[in-house]
Amino acid sequence: MNQETRGPWPQVAHPPRNFSVLLSSTPRGARLARLLAVEQLRCWELPSATTAHIVAELAANAVTHGRVPGRDFRLTLYVVGDTLRVELTDTRGDRLPALPREVSPESASGRGLLLVDALADRWGVSSGPPPRKTVWAEVRITGSGSAGEGST
Repeated sequence: MNQETRGPWPQVAHPPRNFSVLLSSTPRGARLARLLAVEQLRCWELPSATTAHIVAELAANAVTHGRVPGRDFRLTLYVVGDTLRVELTDTRGDRLPALPREVSPESASGRGLLLVDALADRWGVSSGPPPRKTVWAEVRITGSGSAGEGST
């Protein structure tokens, strides 16, 4: 037997954790993005409250401002080192998000990115191959394995 194919296999201390799913650009798809993110984080034994809010806001923006009829959006979650990264990719690369300057107290919308900005350690947008863009947010995972929060 050759040395490269002989076991036992080394155990990886922290197996890669990544999740990606394509969802319809509808309110139902946005809701499903949040539910799937919460379940995936539960499987990874990471608290989900903060990340669920971030996913909900970014998914709502993807289906409201990034929607092109007949095209889906992608939710991606992955952990690199001590950081959980959330990405939502849509097909409206021509419409980049920006923090609102002011939101009227009477307004029923317009606060999503303000919430993401408050909850995430960092967030931003990356242009993808046309016509895509990815809005991402990162949450630091503390030493106890929690993603920037006390409990779920």
